[in-house]
Order: sequence, then structure tokens, then C-alpha cells
Amino acid sequence: MSKNVLFIMCDQLRWDYLSCAGHPDLHTPNIDALAKRGVRFDRAYVQSTICGPSRMSFYTGRYVSSHGSTWNNVPLKVGEMTLGDHLRPLGVRTALCGKTHMAADVEGMKRLGLAPDSQIGALVSECGFEPYERDDGLHPNSNYGKRNKNYDDYMKERGWEDENPWDSVANSGEDDDGNILSGWFLDNSDIAARAPDEDSETPYITRRAMDFIRESGDSPWCLHLSYIKPHWPYIVPAPYHDMYPPETHLPVVRSEAEREDPHPVFGAFMEERVSKAFTNETTRTKVIGAYMGLIKQIDDQMGELMKFLDAQGLTDSTMIVFTSDHGDYLGDHWLGEKELFHDPSSRIPLIVVDPSKEADPTRGTVSTSLVEAIDVVPTILDYFDGAQVGHIIEGRSLLPLLHGERETIKDFVISEYDYSFRQARRRLGVDVADAKLTMLFDGRWKYIFSEGFRPMLFDLDADPDELNDLGGNPDYASECRRLEDLLFQWSRRTSQRTTMSDAQIEARGVDLSEAKAGVVIGFATEEEFRTALAASGSEQKE
Repeated sequence: MSKNVLFIMCDQLRWDYLSCAGHPDLHTPNIDALAKRGVRFDRAYVQSTICGPSRMSFYTGRYVSSHGSTWNNVPLKVGEMTLGDHLRPLGVRTALCGKTHMAADVEGMKRLGLAPDSQIGALVSECGFEPYERDDGLHPNSNYGKRNKNYDDYMKERGWEDENPWDSVANSGEDDDGNILSGWFLDNSDIAARAPDEDSETPYITRRAMDFIRESGDSPWCLHLSYIKPHWPYIVPAPYHDMYPPETHLPVVRSEAEREDPHPVFGAFMEERVSKAFTNETTRTKVIGAYMGLIKQIDDQMGELMKFLDAQGLTDSTMIVFTSDHGDYLGDHWLGEKELFHDPSSRIPLIVVDPSKEADPTRGTVSTSLVEAIDVVPTILDYFDGAQVGHIIEGRSLLPLLHGERETIKDFVISEYDYSFRQARRRLGVDVADAKLTMLFDGRWKYIFSEGFRPMLFDLDADPDELNDLGGNPDYASECRRLEDLLFQWSRRTSQRTTMSDAQIEARGVDLSEAKAGVVIGFATEEEFRTALAASGSEQKE
């Protein structure tokens, strides 16, 4: 039986909103069951804390500063190899069902003569995935994003005549008088979506994933099942909308001291509209109830999906990766959304189920090894017995951890953020070129380099909630210098020479290629030249 991979990604799912990660009231038995079958990586971090660049790192196995897609809708440049590019030569059908947040490099494609509707053009436009069904989940009544015509048609078949059922049905509710209440507004988060559960986005895209698997037959495949939720709009169908009253919510993690003299960038993000909205306890309570309901709905769909794999006889041949593209502050640290580097934003759930017997020793364990989103691509490639191309892919395969061969694969993790697009930059008066943040976390110390400002520093051993920024404290100057040196060392990596590996360069030995071609430079005499050729094992032919 062929090997397969089911690469499942949620959008904006926090690492700690699963019962296997310790949430006391949000029970996720089906996701927990995955953790029991595989390894739950407890210290996994994204390469950027916003959808687009994070996903581009997931799909390329490369850091943000390497692939260059630094924010949402910044195109991934033509030529960046993605998961599908690595797998297709191995005969693996690599497809998408759901969200990518990919912005195609239209200008680059035009320059190279790649038609978007050609086979190659379609793959380049979709992060290298065959777009079985793309749905980025943002379809307001405007030209923003791509409408999913399949979902629109499905909803119309179900009797919804709305022009945009994604907006007015799946992501809106209604009051007792029949007035439509948009889920875009946070204070509507506690009402049920108009769509019944089976017609909402999460069950729909799960069924579409099942369609793909049925159609794939016995050929090996890698399916990226990418859920739109629990990303906003925070609204969920019955019965999930009122499952989680306030007493089930985790307490907010923030302190007044954080607002007294914050790092300038941190302070600027506290002033963002969404951050201020989450300081209102009524609003925050409504949102968290819906957020938990959306996660519970995903967990229920995981149960349906796993039963389907069992029925298809695919469970024992399918690697499962379950993760998220970033977290959600939900009011922690006086912030909404994501974007900065506290754990609620940068730390993600990551569960990997390797069905091979080699993974039996670690099954059901929790790994505290530092791992990154970029490690997913080399792990999948390794599972399909593909070559590890370290000059292209910057992540590292997790199979040595999954097979119990190693306890750690890296000493620190990196996350990068370009905040040039945000109002926070303008509020600070920072130039576009300088609106950069880079996090380095070594398992204890979280160091954030901020162009033009002092660094931020958190000691997660002494301060696991990250409430005390030590970056401006002179007592920790030496620690900052140590971490800055590590960051400088990382920044000097070779990341753009993707056309030739170190091994290929090493294999060339003494480089006399020019001399062999008759371009004789640096030799004083013909005798010296012939001696050098003979020593290299390739005497020039007469």
C-alpha cells in the first residue's frame, strides 16, 4: 500500500486551546487521540506570526527572510520551491483543500511567459499545490480575496439564495426579528451562525478532503487540508455557539505593569483597534466562547475524518501532521490578533503521527525539543524517502525525534515579522525598511531584536507568562549580547544559493575547470600547468 500524508492546518489556533495541551474545559478528544498515536511537540514555533509569511515558510521549509514573502499578499516569488515541487518528482500527488493565503508573483510569471491557466502556472500560483479546492475564507461583499464558487454553489443547492452565503449565512447570525447580524462585529460572536453545522465551512471542507482521498485511489498523495477556522469572523453554528460559558474560559494573562513603560513597538500594538477591543471584558468573553466552539467543531470533524480513514483502510499508511499557522492573543498582554512574539501568538500546536513501526517507541509521548514550522516540509519529504536538500530547505526532518533516535535537533528557533504595513509603524514614525522584528528563543530566553529600538527579553523559566520585559535592564545586558551574537550567526547563513548544494561544491575537488577548458590563469610555466593537471587526475588531452 502506498504512503500518504494528511497535512492538516488550522488558522489562528493557539497551542494551549486543546485538552492534550492542558486546557481544563475545552475537551478535544479526537485531536488528543492523534497525540496518543504520535508525538505532540510542545515547543513548536512559527517563522512569522501572521498568516501569509507563516504559511509560505510552512510550504517552502524556508525562513521568511529567505523566501521574501514578508506579509500577507506579498507574492511568493517565482522560483521558490515548495512542498509540491519536492514531492511531484517522487510520484506523489500534492493537493490543496482549503486555505493557503498565497499571493502569486504575477509580474514574475508574466516576465517568464507563464500563463496562470497553464499547468505550471496554476501550480506556481498555488504554492505548488494542485488546487483541488482553494478557499481562503475571506469573502466579504467586496473584491477582497477569492470567492469559492464551489461553496457558493453548494449553499445555493441547500436552499440559500443569498448573493454571498459565506458572508451572510456561514458568518452571520440573526436576531429574533430576523435581522442579519454580521459576524465581522465582535459583539455578535455569541449568537449562532445562520448556517446549520453541516453547511458551515469546517464540515464542508472536511467532506471535500474526503472526496479528494476517495478519488486518489492507490497512488501516493499528500493532501494539505487547511481549515479556515478558528480565525475570525468569530462566529459558529449551533450547538457550538453556547457550549462554553465564561466559567470555562482561561483567565486573561496580562498585567498593569506591562502598560506602564512598554517597549515602543509593544506599546504601539497595544493602541491598535483590535487590541483595544479585547480590553472590553464583555467583548472578550463573547469572542472566547465562539473561539472555543469553533475549535470544538474542528475536533468533531477530526473524529469524522479519522473514521473515514479507517473505513478506507488508510490509517496505517498515512502520516498525519496537525498544526496551526499561528496563535491568537485573545486579549492576553493587552493585545488582539497575533503579530508579536509572546507564546499565545508564536507558539503553535504540532502533532505528528508517523504510522511506521520505527515510530512505535515514541508513540503517545510529548517532545520538549525546540522545533519550527519549517521542519514540516523536510519531515514529509523524509517520510517519502526523498533526498534532504539542505541548500534549499532550511528546516530539519522530525523523523529522528519521531523514531527516538535523537532528543533534540536545534538549539534555538527563529521568528520574523515585518510590521511595515501596520498603523503601529506610522504611529512610531519608523521607515518601511526598518519595521522589522526578529525573535530568537533558545528554550529559556526569548530575545526580540527591534531595528532602531532596544531589544525585548523574557526569561521563560522565571516568567513563563512573559510579563516582565528585561530588555532594558542593564543587569541583563550580557545575556542580550549573547543572544544577539547567536542571531548574528544565524543571519549570516547561506540561504540564497539554492541551485547548488555544499556537497556538489565539495565534490568538485580542486577546481581546475577553467584550466581544463584551456583558460590557463596563474601558471608561470607549462610544466607547472601539466603538473597541476596530473595531480588533479585529469591530464589535459593532446
